[in-house]
Parts: sequence; structure tokens; C-alpha cells
Amino acid sequence: MGKMEIPPGTLYMLVLRSLDELGPMHGYGIAQYIERMSSAVLAVEEGSLYPALQRMLIKGWVKAEWGLSENNRRARYYRLTAAGRRQLTEEIADFQRVMEAIVRVIQPA
Repeated sequence: MGKMEIPPGTLYMLVLRSLDELGPMHGYGIAQYIERMSSAVLAVEEGSLYPALQRMLIKGWVKAEWGLSENNRRARYYRLTAAGRRQLTEEIADFQRVMEAIVRVIQPA
């Protein structure tokens, strides 16, 4: 089975969780981490990752600063804020509630 798009509504949660685990990270590193941790099932498309990071900056869930990547290229590093950590907790709780509801529907009694 090939890579799958990240389910709608879960990208924020996955990015916030990655930053919670890794500390400050650039976009490419976040995408690599999600792919690695999902055993290469989830693919993070740049076309959805960077707009999502931009929206998270506006919401105050992440902060960004310029730095040098591992190969000495300028990269924008994102880090989780306190508001982002609170949002992550909320996103995980909502996701778990939805998953439990889906399981109840798809698994016969």
C-alpha cells in the first residue's frame, strides 16, 4: 500500500505533536518526522504543510525564526507556543472522540 494523504482536520494535530516531540524544526523536518513516525504511510504535501504553518503562526500556536538547516541553508524554524500546546491537547481529545465514534459505527455489536 502506498502513501496516503493526511486525513482532513488532522494536519494541525500532527504538526503540533511533531513540534512538541522535536522542539524547534523547519517544515521539511516536520514532514520527514511525520512520514517516519507513520512508517511511511502518511505523506505531508508541501502545498498543504506551509499554508497550515502560516495559519498556525497567525493563530499564535507556533512562532517562527530564521536559522540554518543541517546543510547550512536558510530555513524557517517553527516552535510550539503555550497556546499551541493547549490546542494540541484539544485536537487530540477531539480526534480520539471522533475515532471512537467511527469505530462504533464500523464494528458490528
